[in-house]
Amino acid sequence: MTAFVHGIVGTENPLTASQVYQNEVEEAMRTLEQNTSKYGRQSSALFKLMVEQGPKFVHAIAASEETTLRFNIKNGDELRFPLVFIFPAEGTIWADHPYCILDKADWVSVEQSEAAGIFGDYLLAPEQQALVVDNRLRPTDSSVPLHPPISLDNGTDPRVNLSNAIRLPSPNADVGAAVVDLFMITKRKATIIILLDVSGSMAGDKIKTATAATADFLARLDPDDEVALLTFNGGVVTLSEPDAVRNVVEGLGLRVRTLTANGSTALYAAVCQAAALAGELQAEDEARGESRLYGIVLLSDGDDTTGRPTENQMFTSCLPADAEADGFKIFPIAFGDQANEALLSRLALATGGRLFTADPDSIGKVYFSISAEQ
Repeated sequence: MTAFVHGIVGTENPLTASQVYQNEVEEAMRTLEQNTSKYGRQSSALFKLMVEQGPKFVHAIAASEETTLRFNIKNGDELRFPLVFIFPAEGTIWADHPYCILDKADWVSVEQSEAAGIFGDYLLAPEQQALVVDNRLRPTDSSVPLHPPISLDNGTDPRVNLSNAIRLPSPNADVGAAVVDLFMITKRKATIIILLDVSGSMAGDKIKTATAATADFLARLDPDDEVALLTFNGGVVTLSEPDAVRNVVEGLGLRVRTLTANGSTALYAAVCQAAALAGELQAEDEARGESRLYGIVLLSDGDDTTGRPTENQMFTSCLPADAEADGFKIFPIAFGDQANEALLSRLALATGGRLFTADPDSIGKVYFSISAEQ
């Protein structure tokens, strides 16, 4: 994102925070965000979606050269559309990994400082720099020739180097904070439907940790996001109608923490109701000219036990035939060993979402990862 700001400002010199907040930068970033359909913390997960859904779903993502090469090499035999790493003509930030010797620190001895210097020289020796290339990284020593896996066959151009490509400066702390702030201001807001399993199998630690993590998740959402919460056991109950997070977060968080578990599991019916609600909300927003992201967060520890609608009806009547980049995405959480991961994975794949697995100890971290997807 910092490189994007450089391109709008039109400078290769270090940015200032005031430059980041210029009107032209905000307008350009808003345009970019309104055409962004997928976020995430890990580029590997986005790569997987690109391969599963094809170019019609996601055209491009921001990622490093090394991760692009690694993915192509690991999945080369299965890739219908191999990935290509592109160096922006306006320049990019070449990440480095500085090696520092703290020889002025009072807790570093002279011998330790000398040893660190010897090790630094060892790392920069041609033999070790060549090994860097073997691990899909570019050497610090530009005299070391590049060789596969850095190659056109693997998706990158070895002819690009610091002499013919623009290297943009890394941002300082103030600029980095400004870029993140502007990103949060301009990014597409989300409409999130939380679908929470409160059937009998969720009793005990599961319902306790799941509801606490759900309440924490609500608190992390942007105040301008919208949220609705549905629970399901033998039937589906709307605990909270769609509303701005700022209007409901405190009261809804308290209500979620008091939920108890009992009854059977109407999983298919719950998915169909949430999908219908997501479609209605999207249609209403589009009629108003509003562009948002739509996600269904589904937490379940088991399988459907009611049979109505059937599994086939759910997939053919309630869900889209093909995943759409701007359609609603389902992010299932398979909670515990008894969850039907195969079914939940199909739900994610059908909508361009992503399956997560969790237990009472990890559910908080999983919800944190999902918050980055929207």
